[in-house]
Amino acid sequence: QVQLVESGGGLVQPGGSLRLSCRASRSLFSINAMNWYRQAPGKQRELAAGISKGGIPNYADDAKGRFTISRDTAKNTVYLQMNSLKPEDTAVYYCNTVVTLTSYWGQGTQVTVSS
Repeated sequence: QVQLVESGGGLVQPGGSLRLSCRASRSLFSINAMNWYRQAPGKQRELAAGISKGGIPNYADDAKGRFTISRDTAKNTVYLQMNSLKPEDTAVYYCNTVVTLTSYWGQGTQVTVSS
């Protein structure tokens, strides 16, 4: 079992930056890939970025060049640095991982990009 706790959301102007954090209740080396999903109002939840157990990142097309996923294994924490934010990035952002075929989610953190 894994508990995931996100933090770092908020209101930011277009072009601004935010850094989201996701702290896991166990070592990142004991679980698989860590992912950041987002869900905008009226839309399906979609993958924004992920980082493999070996530390290899991957990004959705519209996140490439603007978002950076990273991790601090000593703190069991994964980060999502979001730069050049756009209004269409407004969503609830969720941390996710899958362990032994069970998907775990954090409670979500709201990101609002608006002037």
